[in-house]
Amino acid sequence: SADKGEKKHKGKSVSPSATILGYPISIFFIVVNEFCERFSYYGMRAVLVLYFKYFLQWDDDFATTIYHTFVALCYLTPILGAIVADSWLGKFKTIVYLSLVYTLGQIIMAISAIHDITDHNKDGTPDDMTLHIALSMVGLLLIALGTGGIKPCVAAFGGDQFEDHQEKQRSTFFSIFYLSINAGSLLSTIITPILRAQECGIHKKMQCYPLAFGVPAALMVVALIVFIVGSGMYNKTAPQGNIIVKVCRCIGFAIKNRSRHRSSQHPKREHWMDWADEKYDKLLIAQVKMVLKVLFLYIPLPMFWALFDQQGSRWTLQATTLNGNFGFMTIQPDQMQTVNPILILVLVPIMDSVIYPLIAKCKLNFSPLKRMTVGMFLAALAFIAAALVQIQIDGTLPTFPSSSESQAKFINMVDRKLDIKAGINDVPLEPYMVLQCGGSNVSFCLQFEDIVSKPEQGANAIRQNFYSISPEYEECFFEQQFGFGSSYTMIIKPNFTFGADCQNSIQPVMDMSPNTVHMAWQIPQYFLMTAGEVVFSVTGLEFSYSQAPSNMKSVLQAGWLLTVAVGNIIVLIISEAATLDDQWAEYILFASLLVLVCIIFAVMAYFYTYMDPAKIEAQFAERKPEELEPDEKDRKKSLEMTKKDAVENHKEDRRSSRGSSSDEEEVQTKI
Repeated sequence: SADKGEKKHKGKSVSPSATILGYPISIFFIVVNEFCERFSYYGMRAVLVLYFKYFLQWDDDFATTIYHTFVALCYLTPILGAIVADSWLGKFKTIVYLSLVYTLGQIIMAISAIHDITDHNKDGTPDDMTLHIALSMVGLLLIALGTGGIKPCVAAFGGDQFEDHQEKQRSTFFSIFYLSINAGSLLSTIITPILRAQECGIHKKMQCYPLAFGVPAALMVVALIVFIVGSGMYNKTAPQGNIIVKVCRCIGFAIKNRSRHRSSQHPKREHWMDWADEKYDKLLIAQVKMVLKVLFLYIPLPMFWALFDQQGSRWTLQATTLNGNFGFMTIQPDQMQTVNPILILVLVPIMDSVIYPLIAKCKLNFSPLKRMTVGMFLAALAFIAAALVQIQIDGTLPTFPSSSESQAKFINMVDRKLDIKAGINDVPLEPYMVLQCGGSNVSFCLQFEDIVSKPEQGANAIRQNFYSISPEYEECFFEQQFGFGSSYTMIIKPNFTFGADCQNSIQPVMDMSPNTVHMAWQIPQYFLMTAGEVVFSVTGLEFSYSQAPSNMKSVLQAGWLLTVAVGNIIVLIISEAATLDDQWAEYILFASLLVLVCIIFAVMAYFYTYMDPAKIEAQFAERKPEELEPDEKDRKKSLEMTKKDAVENHKEDRRSSRGSSSDEEEVQTKI
């Protein structure tokens, strides 16, 4: 209001704001907010599947299912956020309120990872796992609502800070905004796995998941504070209604009206959307038809995302069985995810500056839909590469014993009793006695669990890592150098004596060889997947923007995000329904399904006819009064205004392929 030093301008509530180099100061708060929020989200997500597997002790399939359920929710909630922002609260309030929810979720996740909360016997393992699971699920639900809800709002809110004459600055802002997203993603996927690998705890030191989740929570607090601090400088657009709701109502009315006129006495109409003609003007109906035509092409797309998002689940779990020793440093399994953003920064300019111009110079018709088909095929090849790596991994693993077989052995070849201490356990080992699981030694099994899987993240498993104490309290400490991910059984020889040479009387027997497949072998599958992403995702955004009506680009944006959500739902369905014993077979299954979908999409693309939305909209606006239906004449004035907007948008699109609207749509999907 005027008495608060503000003025109204084109539906905006505008606060006085200084500029730096022609840019509103307010955008710097938005860019910092986005960097911190993306660091928070990707940092938490980078270690999430390992938290499920090693802290909550879920198996790989269930951990994968919950991971992809969470990701799916993150891509379903943007539709809700857009409707709330455009219809009721406005972008600013929506971002603030949902960021509070988001921050609370991150804090709860950090608390859920503190094992000391329920570690009553101080052994490093939570005694009430149900509490930790409940806290983590509440935290993830709040995070999904928060990050998804603000996803469609932040980039658009940044664009609102510029006036009409600041098109160049607005375009540069979206480039900086996009850079902040990638910077936050890259840094977080490097840093949070390092934090997770640290040891922390009050009673017993364990992997520090509280720190790995706590730092992203702190960054989210910073993001919220920074955004609120800039409140007085923002241009705040009032809610003006959501086009998604309007489109859904138009489609709903057409379906309902068509169902009421099924009898043969009602003449057929050219398109089923024409049944909305009684209530909605022809321009809106034509725009909805264009949107539906593109959305129909979206039907096969979720399968690509089903493979793509497994980089954070199946591929990360695969990395836990690989040798991450690169000589000068050891790479954590969840750090391999950084390969994707690094390759994006390399491949995007190469594709735009070298590959595409070279193909054009060869006079090959490499249309957007053909590019997307190639991207899907590359993703399928990436999973074939992952399957080949998995086959090599499986060749290095032993056959793990079943629960009914005799398992852990500890052999005493000495002619006197020894007391074996491992952790907090104290087991008397009689002369020439073999302790093993099963039979009469079930109690021993409860004290020493056998190895039934590859040791965690390259760590070493020892069936009985011990020191022995004689009746005279002499001690023998045994030390052994182990490979990356190996396991051993220790045999005490008959000539065992206490003293400096006692280690020579203990024979280590290797049960499981060290990881011999190096983590670098995952790089080819990451390269193929990232190349597929660049060709598929970036091109898909450009195609969707070019085929969308001027006022319905957000509808296609919502449809695009929905394909990501459905893709993750496909993963959780297959991971639960598939009965494949071998992981490499599941990789081949996903690759085969994507190849099949790729063929279907190629056929659909072949019959697709490209449109010029601006030209179609202009045709409806140019109709003469006598060509209008009686109920349309009252809307003539609004149609003329639409024509003007459509023509201006058409000119703007032709003037710059990097227009602000295009940048905004691309940025929103990358988020």
